[in-house]
Amino acid sequence: MRESALQEKAQTGNESDVQDEAIVQAMHGVLTEEQQKLIEDIDKESSVRKLASAPLAKFFYLLCIAVTLYHFITSFMGTPVVLKHRSLHVGMMLALTFIMYPFNKKSSYKKIIWYDWVLVALSLVAPFYVWIDFMGVVERAGRPDTADVAMATLLVLLVLEASRRVSGWALVILSLVFVLYGLFGRGLPGLFGHRGYTWVQLSNHFFANTEGIYGTSVSVAASYIFLFILFGTVMGKSGMGAFFNDMAMALAGHTKGGPAKVAVIASGMLGSINGSAVANVVTTGAFTIPLMKKVGYSKEFAGAVESSASVGGQLLPPVMGAAAFIMAEILSVPYSVIIIHAAIPALLYYLGIIIQVQLRAGKRGLYGLPKDRLPLVRTVMREKGHLLLPIFLLLYLLLFSGTTVVFSAVITIVATIVVAAFRPSTRMSFKDICDAFADGAKQTVSVAIACACVGIIIGVTSKTGFGLTMANTIITLGGHSLLFTLIFTMITCMILGMGVPSIPAYIITATIAAPALSDLGIPPIAAHLFAFYYAMFANLTPPVALAAFAASGISGGDPMRTGLASVKLAIAGFIVPFMFIYSPQLLLIDTTFFEGLRVVIGACLGVFMLGVGVEGYLFTRVNILLRLLVFTGAFFLIDSGFYTDLAGLSVFILLLVVQVLLARKEKSRAAAGLARTV
Repeated sequence: MRESALQEKAQTGNESDVQDEAIVQAMHGVLTEEQQKLIEDIDKESSVRKLASAPLAKFFYLLCIAVTLYHFITSFMGTPVVLKHRSLHVGMMLALTFIMYPFNKKSSYKKIIWYDWVLVALSLVAPFYVWIDFMGVVERAGRPDTADVAMATLLVLLVLEASRRVSGWALVILSLVFVLYGLFGRGLPGLFGHRGYTWVQLSNHFFANTEGIYGTSVSVAASYIFLFILFGTVMGKSGMGAFFNDMAMALAGHTKGGPAKVAVIASGMLGSINGSAVANVVTTGAFTIPLMKKVGYSKEFAGAVESSASVGGQLLPPVMGAAAFIMAEILSVPYSVIIIHAAIPALLYYLGIIIQVQLRAGKRGLYGLPKDRLPLVRTVMREKGHLLLPIFLLLYLLLFSGTTVVFSAVITIVATIVVAAFRPSTRMSFKDICDAFADGAKQTVSVAIACACVGIIIGVTSKTGFGLTMANTIITLGGHSLLFTLIFTMITCMILGMGVPSIPAYIITATIAAPALSDLGIPPIAAHLFAFYYAMFANLTPPVALAAFAASGISGGDPMRTGLASVKLAIAGFIVPFMFIYSPQLLLIDTTFFEGLRVVIGACLGVFMLGVGVEGYLFTRVNILLRLLVFTGAFFLIDSGFYTDLAGLSVFILLLVVQVLLARKEKSRAAAGLARTV
């Protein structure tokens, strides 16, 4: 009776919601002022100026297009000398930062204050200096003159101030701590003491070579990251976001607990064209969260589904988060290799969320949306299915053609503009293309500044040998045990991720913690993906859980409870990294087809049992003793050994048998009760 009532409520109550104008607009990427303000309040990187002066706004718009054209053209034609190119990239990003981001919240968001213009001008001084005296800067590296030290000091101060404006104090303070360590580490006792360096030596290291601010992270930001963010903005202008949302509604909206599955599918797909977890939450959650609440999910659970699915978009190939490009550069492997290794763990993560959504719907008797109110798959494909062609082209170029990542991105951007013109509903005007190019530059700023600032930390680490020392310390603390070393690495990543953006969190942990895992015999790609996962998941983990807080702002739920519910939903993501460390076959490393298949099936069973253990439901409710046993079985499947797999499979069979018998018994009781009533 309860399920029938809920189904009737869902069928009658959803019709108006599915057709609600605000939800329809949200499905097509149109955000209200309140939703846009929510993004800006939660995500500091999104809180930018909206210039009131039309001529000034036009100047900034054209400047952004010019910055994008520089990166786009040089990616195709070839970049200038490394130090010149990276210095100019950082200079342009600094200039855009001081135009976009005010000094603090009390400063004007409508106009640019005089001192910001001074900072804009100073931002271009360092690249100008490098360009006019390039050979002198290179030849004096290690023996800088007064002008070199002045330029280096100016660059460091500008990067720190820009980072403070873009992402807050956490990364700035961490950078300053490392600078102090470089200056005064001589006096530290034990392993962490070093020879000590002067400011002249440190600043020149930051400025005059490719191991400091102009290091690997800035190199990746100036090439791969910029182009793939541009690809995302072009795809967004073509209507790809609306296509993903419509397709998710058509595929899953009518199923049990349908809106939650729509949130998972749409957010995962949108993650390929949206680099911000918070923006992904608000863009997709604006229509999925109200629908989830309508069919009967709680406020906190609805927000948790959206936030956990949105964060996963950073992990899902073919276009992963910006940190994945940095990983490819650090490991000196093609980005296509990262895609292949990351695919199965990412799918396991989403499988874990889908399973919990399905089980929660079954436990609560929740139903989907009326099928006649949803778009049809064939209609969606007919109208916008051609937009998938650029993604298929990108996959072909990355995986099979041998083309470089940069050239693949350039070709795919051009192909997207051409393919979008196939139908009037997706065709981009010249202004749409210009808007996409301007948005590409603006959206790159926060990533580029974070990469420049983390260059200070990496510079000190490389100069002092701190990375090697820290790796040895982690191994020592772990007692040379792989499990304890993994746990210490996970904690390090999570703590860093709570305070700084996910990209610098990954870079720092990859520099400090990943070598510790490699020293224990872990394949480098597995060690880096381990750090990558936990750096991303800091967006979900209280007390600083930006994605969960954004979702609670839409759902009206309690932020901390939403964060905790997000952690429960993402539990597979917290376990999967341990799985692929103990079973590298999940990353398709040194495995045969059948061995890989066995490991993947075992991992899927483990993720399934985790979902059952968390929700306490399969065909009927699962008692506490069986839940504990199910959790144990799931953990057996982390290590893909024959006996551990056999133990996990035995628990899975026991779970099925017990649940089938209990479900039959409940059904018999319900039938008997109905007969007595009649």
